[in-house]
Order: sequence, then structure tokens, then C-alpha cells
Amino acid sequence: MPAAKSNIHAVLGNDEGRVKEVAMALARELAPPDDEFGLETVSGQADNSDHASQIIGETLQALQTLPFFGGGKVVWLQGANFFGDSVTGRSQTTLSAVEGLQEMLEAGLPPDVTFILSASEIDKRRSFYKKLSKLAKVQVFDRVDISKDGWETQLIGPVGQWARELGIDFEPDAVERFVLMVGTDTRQLRSELEKLSLYLDGRRRATVDDVRAIVVSTHTGVIFEISEAIANRNLPLALELIDRQLKNGENAIGLLLAAIVPKVRYLLQARDLIERHGITPGRNYRAFESAINRLPKNETAHLPRKKDGNPSVYPIFLAAQECRKFSAAELRDALEACLEANLRLVTTALEPRLVLGQLVTRILSAPAASKRNRAA
Repeated sequence: MPAAKSNIHAVLGNDEGRVKEVAMALARELAPPDDEFGLETVSGQADNSDHASQIIGETLQALQTLPFFGGGKVVWLQGANFFGDSVTGRSQTTLSAVEGLQEMLEAGLPPDVTFILSASEIDKRRSFYKKLSKLAKVQVFDRVDISKDGWETQLIGPVGQWARELGIDFEPDAVERFVLMVGTDTRQLRSELEKLSLYLDGRRRATVDDVRAIVVSTHTGVIFEISEAIANRNLPLALELIDRQLKNGENAIGLLLAAIVPKVRYLLQARDLIERHGITPGRNYRAFESAINRLPKNETAHLPRKKDGNPSVYPIFLAAQECRKFSAAELRDALEACLEANLRLVTTALEPRLVLGQLVTRILSAPAASKRNRAA
């Protein structure tokens, strides 16, 4: 008999914190209550292919061992790191062992045995994943891609929910600022929320100033700081932050696409809305959002979108309060300069620090100086 979907579960994705959290909750839910032998956990962290084969062997043995006192049993292969496209994952030793696990799952588990697999990476091209998708209840939790427009809007809902569980009520601007400073890692988000809760010391309402005071700026936060330096036309700070990130091993193209291009694009979109439609930012986000939503669809078709199809307005709202330091012509030139820098990084052997340094200098210099730089 084929294995029933009710007793095979897979929790996958590169958001390791969320994967571990969901898998742990699932294990506690499915394990027999008041039975310390009802949950058997096998650590999936393999050092090499031989170790991966040993781990799968332990998993198979656990799946074949009937519950000690009868009743049900849960076997959790926790945090497996050998199902992805890695040296260990591609090894024939590992592949042979995985094939054995696949055969057991296809043959069917005993009705009183439940299997949970949690893994941060899995190669979706291989037969194991394709079979697993048919045999198991699969949940996928991947980190949000910060290089895509409107990434922060995908996290505002979950962060708001976690905050309410801790008794925190964010002001509208504060939750967006929190997400932008912390980034996409679930564990980091939850950790910073707990710190914020302690900092509030009984207060429920969290303001932007509270977020700035207590939240540690993560990798994504540094990206945000670079964007802010560009918006504030602070050339020395922008150069310093970019240089620091490059020295820390950050990829130059990643910096360009995550920190510089989105900010320039948002500034240009905000400036265009102000100049062509007279939409003033003020301090009221909801009024700004409503004004954009009232525009004809052809006037907002180029704006980033949320999952529900509506424009992702908050990043533009922030940019609208900053774009007064630039003209629309400067921002169009800046976007063209970003394209040129991207081509230079991809097609030439120029030092990345030089390319990004010249780019932000061109964007943030005074207009006259910018013209001289382009002429040179």
C-alpha cells in the first residue's frame, strides 16, 4: 500500500528558523502525549557523505522499529543538510542512501508510525523530491528575496502577528521600519521582537524611535542604511558603508541590486508622482496610499505590487519624504548610471569598489559636479 499523506510530512525551505519552528510544533502535535518514547529525533547535520549515509540508516531503523509501548510513534529527521545540490548531496554514497529512504516511503509506513523531514535545502530536480511531493504533506518556508520590489510588505503581516503575541502594538510606520532594519531571517526577527518587548517595559505601543533605539542593524539593516545614505545625499557615509560591506565579503552586484537600484527607483517613482500628479507625502501614510490608489491604472502600472495586486506603496511613501533633494532628471540619470555600473561589474575586470564608488559619487554629487564626472 502507498504511504498515506497523513503520516509523512516535509517542512522545507531556506528560512531555517521558520522551518525548525514549524517542524517542532508538528512533532509535538503528532507525538503521543505522555510518552517519552513516542518521539524519536535523528539529527540530519552530516559532515560528509558517509555521515549522511549513517544518518539515513539510523532513520530507516527508527522507522522500522515499532512503538515501544504500542500506540503511535513519530520519527523526525531534523535539519537534514544533504538533500541539496552540494558536494555531500551529489555524492553517490549519499544518493544511494537517499534512494533507500525513498523506497521505504514508497512502500508505505506502518499506520502508527509518522515521519517528519525538515531540511533547509532540497534539490527539486531529483526523483526524491518529486516522490516526496506526492507522498507527503509538504510545507515550504523560504526567505523573502530582498532584491525584489516590495519584499518588506510580505513580512509586515507575520511580524505584526508575532508582535501581538508578545503584547506589542506597532505604530504604522514602526513595523515597516522594524522589518527594514532587521531583514528576512525569522529567528532574528523574533529575537529582536523579544528585545523590543523588554525595552518597552510594560508599554504596549512601539514607535519608530523605540525601534531605532533597540533594534540591532543586521546585514539587511546595513543595506537599508546604504539606501538611507543615498536618499539623504550623504556621499561620505554611503562610500564608507559600501566599503565596509565589500571588505566583509559582500557581493558588489548584490549591493547594487539590493541597496542602490531599489532606492533610486523608489525616489524616481515618488518624484514622478509628486511632479505629475501633485501627490504630497505629508506624514499620513493612509492618505498617501489612498491618493495613489485613486489614480488611473495606467498611471500606476509601473509601480511594484503586493500579493493582492495593489501597489506596494510604503517604500514610495518613505521615498516621497526624501526625494526633494533630487530632481526627476537627476534620478533618471542615476537609474541609467546603475545600469552602466551593472554592465561594468559583469563584463569587465574593474575593481568592484571602484565601480560602486564612482556610481554613488555620480548619483550623489551636486548636478554641476555630476556633469563634469560624466564628461570625464
